[in-house]
Amino acid sequence: MNSDPLMFYPDQQNTLKQHSPLFAWLAIGSLILFTIACYFGAASLLRQTFPVFSLGVGLFLFFRYPALYIGFNWWLWFLIAIIRRLIDYKSGWDTNGFILITPYLVTLITFWTFVKELPRSVRTGAFPFVIPILSVFYGIAVGLISYDRIVVFRTALDWVAPVFYGFHVFVKWRDYPNYRQNIERVFLWCVLITGAYGIYQYLVAPEWDRFWLIQTKLTTMGDPKPLGIRVWSTMHSPGPFANIIMVGLLIMLNNVRPIGFVGSVVGYVAFLLTVVRSAWGGWIVGVVSLITNLRPKLQIRLIVTAIILVLCVVPLATVEPFGKVITERIESISNLEKDQSFNDRSNTYDRKLGIAMSSVLGQGIGGTWIIDKDGKLVNIVLDSGILDTFFALGWFGGVPYLGAMIFILYESFQGSETRRDSFACTARSISLGVFFQMIFSSLMLGLSGITLWGFMGLAMAAKKYHSSTLARG
Repeated sequence: MNSDPLMFYPDQQNTLKQHSPLFAWLAIGSLILFTIACYFGAASLLRQTFPVFSLGVGLFLFFRYPALYIGFNWWLWFLIAIIRRLIDYKSGWDTNGFILITPYLVTLITFWTFVKELPRSVRTGAFPFVIPILSVFYGIAVGLISYDRIVVFRTALDWVAPVFYGFHVFVKWRDYPNYRQNIERVFLWCVLITGAYGIYQYLVAPEWDRFWLIQTKLTTMGDPKPLGIRVWSTMHSPGPFANIIMVGLLIMLNNVRPIGFVGSVVGYVAFLLTVVRSAWGGWIVGVVSLITNLRPKLQIRLIVTAIILVLCVVPLATVEPFGKVITERIESISNLEKDQSFNDRSNTYDRKLGIAMSSVLGQGIGGTWIIDKDGKLVNIVLDSGILDTFFALGWFGGVPYLGAMIFILYESFQGSETRRDSFACTARSISLGVFFQMIFSSLMLGLSGITLWGFMGLAMAAKKYHSSTLARG
């Protein structure tokens, strides 16, 4: 998938031979068959059984097939929302949404890695990933003092799963070549499948998506009708979907095979239909970072690929039924003073900034309700990962959390060990592109958090892997 020669990774040949993937695919296939059979037989049963079955498969893959575990985990995050919507459409609306816990359970298997590797974290260079984990634990402790335990633990899943995952990916740096190969394949098919479904969703507005949109009353995600939806494809909302597509498109800039071009064209159209401007900006940051960090030969190849993609995508994106919605959103970037969404955020940002920065100890994880200066109980939606971090963790936990994140990003860009590895350069460019968007949204949480911390972990794992390879001569 990537033109970098496989022989560049001397440990990969041996690692791939450790276990035949037959039993892994049998386990995954069993889960798929069970899900299909149960859906057409008793769909509501999946709400309880799917998380348990998925956890069992995840544990099996984690201990026997670590690279396939990574891919399996990604696909659960990609698909769990549409699985929930299909079940609700068939069996009736479920406000509980218990099935959505599935990817969190599978990701939290990496807690075992944290427990096992924590004593050696300073020596192995993993301590920058330990600091934010400790900060999150601090935020959970503060939250438990003031808020309902169920609310705290549910909110804590969004915070803690990503940092555990990033820690796991880094400390398993010896498996980096396998992780790289698996993630390239996963995101190729993710962009192709979810991008195509996103276009279908926009054109047709499937009944299960319309049902979900009507039940949730989320007017910000468009109207439940063809050509009226802000595309979110198989995921929870346009934001996470836009970021996942952004990641896949950056990875696929190095894919010179026909399927990569087809997937990219589909992906870019779906990416534009999300109309998520912050993700568009993150993509620009990622592309600029990637171009400036590759070797000249790879830079030329990437630029040529980008030009060809532009020639393919622009005609599709400027004709109906796509042209109007995309063009209006692009034009709003140059006319922000008339953009209602931008004005709403600007009008409340100063007030939210004061609330977020006012507490040294923080409000704790799980606390979104506070009493304002007028004595009213208000629900705080901060619309910024930076503000959200200081609101939940305070200065005491927020500074170490964000400081560690910035340190990891800085370290991943140091040295020249990875310049020949286009995927490693892409991983750190993705990290920077997602981190840039934390100004506008809390992208350190949930699926977006898995993306941010996961690719920061990959970038650092690549650096350590290549440093070790050079040291061995």
